[in-house]
Amino acid sequence: MPHQHKLENLYRQYARPLYFYLLKLSGSKQLAEDLTQETFVRATVHLHEYEGEEARAWLFKVARHAYLDEWRKQKRRKTIPLLSKFLMKEEMISPYGIPEESLLMHETQQKFEELLGFLPEQYRSIIYLREYEQFSYKEIMETLQLTEEQVKVKLHRARKRLLGLTEKKGWYDDGME
Repeated sequence: MPHQHKLENLYRQYARPLYFYLLKLSGSKQLAEDLTQETFVRATVHLHEYEGEEARAWLFKVARHAYLDEWRKQKRRKTIPLLSKFLMKEEMISPYGIPEESLLMHETQQKFEELLGFLPEQYRSIIYLREYEQFSYKEIMETLQLTEEQVKVKLHRARKRLLGLTEKKGWYDDGME
């Protein structure tokens, strides 16, 4: 039973972050739920090989591959995954907070989410893993199967493209710094 116990622990620890990652990639709550389950189904095969933080990066890699497989299936059916605007987390607004600040933060988050939708999948993934999930370069290397130099270059290019989009949309001067 140690294998099942390990899987249950990993599920409790990583199901939610994986769901949000897959939601970010797909733009669909239903698809993100399905792909999160698919990730853990696929994970049961090689689970014994991974421990601790290594398991985290590996699970995100499995999730990304599940998403890419689904995306290819949809592409073959001549459909494109939806890229919709949504928030990563529901914001809790303090009754003592300043409404203008909350509104500005909400608008900024929405603009950022919209801009991410314009980036290629690998740029979205690398920014999401680094900025939202706080992955180390090593974890990103394992997840995206890149060298450390490729991670640094792609992250730099993704951030540069994101900045270019903010300037193009006129959002840079608007509080998107």
